[in-house]
Amino acid sequence: MKALSAIIAALIVLVGMNGAFVVGEGQTALLLQFGRIVATDYATGLHFKLPLVQQVVRFDKRILTLEAQPERYFTAEKKSVNVDFYVKWRIADVAAYYRATAGDELQAAQRLTPIVKDALRFEVNARPLDELISGGRQDITERVRQLTDAATRKTLGIAVTDVRIKRIDLPDEVSESVYNRMKAERLRIANALRSTGKEEAAKIEADADRQKQVLLADAQKQAAQVRGDGDAKAAAIYAAAYGKDAGFFAFYRGLQSYRTALGDGKSVILLDPGSDFMRQFSEEPKR
Repeated sequence: MKALSAIIAALIVLVGMNGAFVVGEGQTALLLQFGRIVATDYATGLHFKLPLVQQVVRFDKRILTLEAQPERYFTAEKKSVNVDFYVKWRIADVAAYYRATAGDELQAAQRLTPIVKDALRFEVNARPLDELISGGRQDITERVRQLTDAATRKTLGIAVTDVRIKRIDLPDEVSESVYNRMKAERLRIANALRSTGKEEAAKIEADADRQKQVLLADAQKQAAQVRGDGDAKAAAIYAAAYGKDAGFFAFYRGLQSYRTALGDGKSVILLDPGSDFMRQFSEEPKR
């Protein structure tokens, strides 16, 4: 009897334990009864079910990452590019997700990948290579996210929260042609800048030469005026001095001429004693 009672007690404990279940943090769950879904979207905490009849299936409700293999696509001008991307997704409808994938995350990723690739292929095909390289990724990824999210919510119960392009690689033959085209474009821009620079330099140089000529002309004009004024004042001074004492003025002018002719101390001059140049040496001083 004791053994039977212990067995019965153990069965009651097992049935009781089977009638309760816990949904952990970051999880959600649905309840199956004979393979049919009877309840979904359980919150975190303790819940109850019919023992042995109903079955709990738990799912990760956090955002998950799908790392896809790089895929080759063609741009609008039919040039091939290798696109490496990843996808962020989460379960949006537990019942639809379970029906589509049986709760298998690997199967969900396998069904999600072609949907994303088809949307990405459509967007890449609609754009030229320059746009893809120069900064069109944000528009592409947002458009791909919208397309795939609308599709996967209906078919897989999955919400696509983000799509990101990690890298866009060009095949060798495309890389060479793109490099040559970019090089030619940069060379064209450089030549245009040089031409513009030379034109501006010529304008600046011509303007500087014009200003130089104007300044020189003004300076020469002012110098001529100053010289003229100086000569006029000197002539007036000479005239005034001559008018006061003509003899002294003649004597002073003679000394000036001697200083000019003999000032270096090395000059030798042969003159007639009766010449005007020697007059100051031959005349008797007046008393």
